[in-house]
Amino acid sequence: MPTSSPTDIVDADTHRRLAVDLFNHVWTLLETEDRSREQDDEMVHAAHASRWHWAQTGDAKLPQRLAVGDWQCSRVYAVLGRPDAALHHAGRCVAIAESAELEAWVLASAYEAMARAAMVAGDTAELGRWRDRAREAADRIVNAEERQAIDADLATLA
Repeated sequence: MPTSSPTDIVDADTHRRLAVDLFNHVWTLLETEDRSREQDDEMVHAAHASRWHWAQTGDAKLPQRLAVGDWQCSRVYAVLGRPDAALHHAGRCVAIAESAELEAWVLASAYEAMARAAMVAGDTAELGRWRDRAREAADRIVNAEERQAIDADLATLA
């Protein structure tokens, strides 16, 4: 029987590095055209692993990191056409972003994730409702680069 946990074996800096590297790897896979089934599975596992590693860091920005991790999991499932999982992770992202009173871009991203998951689920009413909330939150983003990223994501919603 093991006497130590993964957090005892790997230090916070290593968890942080793994979280970032896995997050970036997921983006590479998301941008890969004609992904194989194996790459789709790898993308799912890497997104969850990134999210898990962030949870182990004890980082001062932990709520933001967890929200973004759930946002990425939701995006992966939306891209793969799996609405139940996309909605689950988008809902977790919203819950964290709202309860921790995170920056406007995180909140806008959370609402965008809900809109995208609703779109994948075929729920046009919820898509519209969450897209509107995302736009309202995006209006409060001061940083132009962050605002542009949210606007680009919102533009892809039907």
